[in-house]
Amino acid sequence: MFDQGPHVIAQRDGVQIILKTPQDEMPQVVYWGKELPLEGESDDMQALDAMTLRDTPPSRPDAAWRPSLLPQGAEGWSGRPGVELSREDAPVFVRWNSVRTEVNGESSAVMVEAEDSAHAVGLSLRIAIEDGGLVTVKQSIRNLQHQDADMPALSVHWLDAVMPVPKGVDTLTQFTGRWPLEKQPSIASLPVGSITRDCRKGKTGHESPWMFLLSQGKPQSQKGTVWGCHLAWSGNQTYRSDVLPQHEPVFGAGELLGPGEVRLHAGESYEAPTVCFSWSEHGLDGLSARFHQWLRSMPMRAHSSRPFTLNTWEAVYFDHDELTLMRLADRAAMVGVERFVLDDGWFLGRRDDTKGLGDWIVDRSVWKSGLNGLASHVHDLGMQFGLWFEPEMVSLDSEVGRAHPEWILAAQDAVPGRKDISYRNQYVLDLANEKAYEHVRSQMAALIDELGIDYIKWDHNREVTEPVHDGRYGLHAQTLACYRLFKELKTQFPKLEIESCASGGARTDAGILAYADRVWGSDSNDPRDRIDIQRWTELVVPPELIGAHIGPSPAHTTGRAAALSYRAAISLMGCSGLEWNILECSDGELAAVKSIIGVYKRYRDLLHSGIVEHADFAEPALRARGVVAPDGSHAVWTVASVDVLRDAMQESLHIPGLRDDGQYRLRVVREIGETSWGWVVPQWLSAAMEPDGFVTSGLLLREVGLLLPTLWPLQAVMLDIESIQ
Repeated sequence: MFDQGPHVIAQRDGVQIILKTPQDEMPQVVYWGKELPLEGESDDMQALDAMTLRDTPPSRPDAAWRPSLLPQGAEGWSGRPGVELSREDAPVFVRWNSVRTEVNGESSAVMVEAEDSAHAVGLSLRIAIEDGGLVTVKQSIRNLQHQDADMPALSVHWLDAVMPVPKGVDTLTQFTGRWPLEKQPSIASLPVGSITRDCRKGKTGHESPWMFLLSQGKPQSQKGTVWGCHLAWSGNQTYRSDVLPQHEPVFGAGELLGPGEVRLHAGESYEAPTVCFSWSEHGLDGLSARFHQWLRSMPMRAHSSRPFTLNTWEAVYFDHDELTLMRLADRAAMVGVERFVLDDGWFLGRRDDTKGLGDWIVDRSVWKSGLNGLASHVHDLGMQFGLWFEPEMVSLDSEVGRAHPEWILAAQDAVPGRKDISYRNQYVLDLANEKAYEHVRSQMAALIDELGIDYIKWDHNREVTEPVHDGRYGLHAQTLACYRLFKELKTQFPKLEIESCASGGARTDAGILAYADRVWGSDSNDPRDRIDIQRWTELVVPPELIGAHIGPSPAHTTGRAAALSYRAAISLMGCSGLEWNILECSDGELAAVKSIIGVYKRYRDLLHSGIVEHADFAEPALRARGVVAPDGSHAVWTVASVDVLRDAMQESLHIPGLRDDGQYRLRVVREIGETSWGWVVPQWLSAAMEPDGFVTSGLLLREVGLLLPTLWPLQAVMLDIESIQ
């Protein structure tokens, strides 16, 4: 057998990582996948090398047998290095002369401490299996030089985290998009060589890579093995894959640092963002379940039932009138809304999008007695009161913009007389500047306290293109300052909830979700687009954290019309609400909205805690998505069409997660509105529309499935499937 040092094991929730730990070398991943009954230095453990290495002594290579957790050229690795460092113009190629590895008490995490004393570089790395089986990698680089040592500062160009996948993987799924059409998948052959995909938007971005998904062939929702990587970071990003002839493929991600952005002086360190890896042998839904369980366990987030929300943007835009908004609140309370959010337009000089950002003071020319009257009225109606802010932005036409132009995060002094361009008529406020930070924090805190604000819709509408702070590239510091502001406000006001919005879904990532209570999936409330945007957002984000509102018809962003029942069915897949001027609704529409909100309240405990499943169909115009209780007692599925279906006879919907020996009653949830079935109605569906429903076993629902109706375009049916035993 090969003698390359001992193995260490981390395992949790059915997932196992086995590392080889050669003396004073970076550990190598021998195995990542289903938990196996291996321990210590057993014969089977020793056999892993013989079964997975491509060479036999004495033909041992001069460097590492396989890529390490931080692959480098010193290991014989010819792909993109895991870390790139320099001191002034001299590259720093680390050679670890001390590597210490320790497993935590629960055997779910491995800590690695490494030093290169010649170059005065230290590395801390933690690879952990989190709640649900998600793997996270956290790393930091330290400058170990003594204070009086005559050495230049240590520059960090990048610090990536990577994990290996089997050699047979051949397909890469990544994402692109635009406003308001985020999370559009791109599926192609896995490129050979070392490739990267960067995002330079200063935030996650509408066309963010979102994830790298690797698979053999096109990934499926419920079947097949798939590996995923997601960067938990809200700034610039790099995703990577390395497919080299002499090594197993690796993939990963890291922060995209600007030139000279991280320069470490003696004793300083750089902590890279957390990189998340998910493996599943049950397709994309199994991969998502790991992210969902982990994110649901986050300590900073509210865990109460998610309120049904009305946001005023598409109701009034900038046309703020106190009497109109109080009437809107009255009507919202009447139909069952639980949270009323006043959007953009309430603060000093804000009659359009050209001025006012940075002055978080109520505009008394519009709100004669401030917002106290509206906030009190909303609270008296039994609803929570929310308010829109864009804390990271500033308008030149604002009091703070005129008083402190030096607070703008931009290349202001690079060229004498240069005028930096605006984007959406606004600039970025340098939150790494303590005075600017305190200005925003204090104004926000004062309003939260004065008005009893329960909820903030936190927007981020422009891209950050030339972030210069104190003469240095400043996006890393800006992102950390944003996180700090989230955290400090929520610590000061423990009941406060915050939504992360960025022109829709342009800041949706696990980094912001360590602080935010939900994200806004997209500025598009067109249900045809939303059904796919929400599906791919749901790869990482649990449904209760995805804002998904019912808008008017036709949709404001596309001009496309859709029935209220269809808009409701898609909205109920997430954290539901209204983005609609319901003062213009007829009595019939108001009654329908009230019924829909009742459905949301009836099912939300299941919809926001269960296991999310998606069906795979050959029919490109068909979608089906369900949530199943962990004990298999209850499920809710929504079947929807997005276009004309090709065939008169459709496919069957197979329902996983139920008990094979259980009997279940199926009912159509008709309270969301009637649906047009097309020209044929399967027998089970006719029965499910009756009060007694349709009864069958969990076994038949899983193995045989339900023959679906030929839905007309933009129609949906919602099914309640509940155990009767």
